[in-house]
Amino acid sequence: MGKKIPLWQCLVVILAMAGLLIWSILKDAGGEPHIALILAACVAGIVAVANGWKWAYLEQGILASINRSMQACLILAIVGSMIASWMAAGTIPSMMYYGIKVISPKIFLVTACILCSIVSLATGSSWSTAGSMGVALIGVGTALGFPIEMTAGAVVSGAYFGDKMSPLSDTTNLAPAMAGATLFDHIKHMVYTTGVSLAIALVAYAIMGFMYASDNAVDMSTLNEITEFIQASSNISILALIPPVFVIAAVALKLPAIPSLIGGVFIGVPFMFWNKVHVDAALGDDLTNNVFNILNNGIAMGNVSEDASDVIVELAGLLSGDGMQGMFWTISIILCAMCFGGIVDCTGIMGTFAHLLLKVAKGRGGLVLATEFSCIFVNAICCDQYLALVLPGRMFKEAFEDMRLAPKNLSRCLEDSGTITSNFFPWNTCGATMRTFLGVGNGYIPYAILNWLNPIVSIIFGYTGITMTKMTDEEYERVLEEREAEKAAALKALEA
Repeated sequence: MGKKIPLWQCLVVILAMAGLLIWSILKDAGGEPHIALILAACVAGIVAVANGWKWAYLEQGILASINRSMQACLILAIVGSMIASWMAAGTIPSMMYYGIKVISPKIFLVTACILCSIVSLATGSSWSTAGSMGVALIGVGTALGFPIEMTAGAVVSGAYFGDKMSPLSDTTNLAPAMAGATLFDHIKHMVYTTGVSLAIALVAYAIMGFMYASDNAVDMSTLNEITEFIQASSNISILALIPPVFVIAAVALKLPAIPSLIGGVFIGVPFMFWNKVHVDAALGDDLTNNVFNILNNGIAMGNVSEDASDVIVELAGLLSGDGMQGMFWTISIILCAMCFGGIVDCTGIMGTFAHLLLKVAKGRGGLVLATEFSCIFVNAICCDQYLALVLPGRMFKEAFEDMRLAPKNLSRCLEDSGTITSNFFPWNTCGATMRTFLGVGNGYIPYAILNWLNPIVSIIFGYTGITMTKMTDEEYERVLEEREAEKAAALKALEA
């Protein structure tokens, strides 16, 4: 253990990270953040060592951070194979086809948001939702003439609403654990801020959908061309929807996420053989010799002629999946980010900024604002949504208690900002994942209305006191007794 790192040196680390990322994304020809994150980790490591922190301790911090992200990395790799499996099975083409036939353009964005909310609520996973339903809805939106960023924003809003309101979600369980609240008190308390945010988002999507569909009337001949192309690429059938139904049912029944997703991958394999004629045509080879190849390297369904329209060319790009290997670019970003995040966490650099915020937080509203800002800051700097719940949760727990605010207020603030904004940063685990699954850049953020509106609504509730539940005197006395017991246990451990 080294000494406390001075604030000015903490600022050097943060500014170095921001400068390197800005340079890599805006100036470097590759436009990729990997090396910038590694260099930022080097800067953080040099500052830490200069303050007496041993490399062995920093390395353990890095490994602990990477270990927290390993489940995410495994899910990414499995979902990559799952998308390829469902593409070859005709599952995603069928979802696109029926979506185009059933969904009205004027209510498309509302429908996309609600569908993703339901799926994510059932599974507890915004990632699984974006990687399955989201991919299909991107195709439907493209066919209906909506910009991909607009559709992706509605998908992300719905996926994150369901994720943070689901008792099956890991973040929904982690936030109350950090704050000392119960799971269902936490979920019920989030209804106020998240429910208001979703209602406003749905109204906005309804207006956007109506205006966009009115200004850009769908050409029926183009729509027919699109559905004919999808039909020509795969066997379209309701039966092809069995794999996603299995995944949703498995996770809803509280089966573990990873085995459920693996099951989704391999349930798609028999449908690949049912779709064999189209798969063979796409591969230019026999499916029998390429099952593992498809799951590993992906497949592009549908043959595009040289004189195909731009819409068909774009749609063909959506009828492809890069398999497991296609996810390793994103996984490598996560690993690089965790090297930096692990060092700034274990050396207390992030804690320094949290304590600084705590000093300037004035009143109930200021405390909520400081908590929400800290969650966003940790998402940007530590590149991990779990740390964005854990670090501010640890730092602000006693401040909420001393203001006599019930623990569910803190847990709600953590999720209203820590969970919901994690996808805004391309180097964050969630940000990298959403961009990879949906094939978009940062342009979707303005359309992810729920995600940027929810923290604002939460802060307004903090300043006005709406639904900010207070502790009773008995509850506060119990909190003080628990603190004293913890201090006594810690002193006893030191003496031993």
